[in-house]
Amino acid sequence: MTTTFPGFQSADIGANMVRQRTLILLRWMAIAGQVAAILVASQVYGLQLPLGLCALAVGLSVVANLVLIMLFPETRRLSEAEAFLTLLFDLGQLSFLLFLTGGLTNPFAILVLAPVTISASVLRLRSTVVLGALAILAVSTATVWYLPLRFADGTALVIPGIFAFGFWLSIVIGILFLGLYSRRVATEMRSMSEALLATQMALAREQKLTDLAGVVAAAAHELGTPLATIKLVSAELIAELDAQPELQEDARLIREQADRCRDILRDMGRAGKDDLHLRQAPLSAVLREAAEPHLSRGKQVDFAFAPIQDGAEEQPSILRRPEVIHGLRNLVQNAVDFARSSVWVEGEWTARRIIVRITDDGDGFPPGLIGRIGDPFVRARRSDPDVEKRPGYEGMGLGLFIAKTLLERSGADLSFANATDPFLAPKERPERSGAVVEAVWDANDLIAPPTQGGLGENTRIEG
Repeated sequence: MTTTFPGFQSADIGANMVRQRTLILLRWMAIAGQVAAILVASQVYGLQLPLGLCALAVGLSVVANLVLIMLFPETRRLSEAEAFLTLLFDLGQLSFLLFLTGGLTNPFAILVLAPVTISASVLRLRSTVVLGALAILAVSTATVWYLPLRFADGTALVIPGIFAFGFWLSIVIGILFLGLYSRRVATEMRSMSEALLATQMALAREQKLTDLAGVVAAAAHELGTPLATIKLVSAELIAELDAQPELQEDARLIREQADRCRDILRDMGRAGKDDLHLRQAPLSAVLREAAEPHLSRGKQVDFAFAPIQDGAEEQPSILRRPEVIHGLRNLVQNAVDFARSSVWVEGEWTARRIIVRITDDGDGFPPGLIGRIGDPFVRARRSDPDVEKRPGYEGMGLGLFIAKTLLERSGADLSFANATDPFLAPKERPERSGAVVEAVWDANDLIAPPTQGGLGENTRIEG
């Protein structure tokens, strides 16, 4: 299912994801490593290197870093194009340095993986594919076109062809594997972060609605006495102003407006009060409240409440927690969206457990996705019949993720299943043939604590 929140939009991958300072720091590390490798190769092992050209290659990176530091603040976040060009420059500089230092006979050729891995983590797929293709092209070119490494006596370093081929193949496979792996992990982390943000917004919205209802009801309670006084005084004025019809009409108007204020406040306060009685409610009342927005959407929603055989007979009174109500509401919405005609909401309890089960008569969960239900942004290609059944559904799984997260936060253990085999013929299916979602709470997590000496006086809402 999907849930929309004002002000929440999925982050655009690659847009302002990387700070300039991060890439500058990585480049300084690469420069230090390149300088150390060149000095060790030439001074310790006596390899003949074109030191002037090598210094030019390293100097280009130094100049690029200094220019970026002078022109832009280090905390600046790079755009997609800027990050791509930065990584492309690093790839080109490294490829030029490999050309000068033996191509794939240089073991540091493996570092060509770095720009591709960074791109896969922070840039769009298109940019990563282009950078990966260029990296493979650079590595392939380095196998045949390079300045060979020469020892102090002038002999060239030659490696067997099969070794060169194996090194080339390992780098290409590394580019593909690490690119896919890094992108997959980064995408899932971003999806989880965005989904958790949406969950927090959903809970905050539900809490605000609950608080608003309490404020309105408290205002109605506090204004009840002055409105009653106004009505009483206006009635006395009406009785005393028989000889002055104009003033008597004004008094009647005052009484009518007082009655109108009373009715408005009564209607506004129907959603609830900051009343100790309404901080808890029977299990049946909470489930009906959660399902209420979806009762008039053209599907039959049936409720059933009963104790399990070894449980307590009396229906438990549970806390009206916003996360529980919002989570159950999302599950009911999902069931109503996909049901053919009916949805069943059942509440059961024992002395130790509370069980809520939501079933529909639709096609059930896709068998291949049951194990992934509750993951955010699960996408699946939709067939034309699915589009006709639920045209507004985007298939991202965010609503179920929010419901699962909120209910598990309240202590629930959720399970998802199908009521029957989805491959049965329509005539062979029982009435309850669709998806089944079951939430089980430990009674201590949900049942309202007992109060001593009654619930006491209602509390004033401050602020």
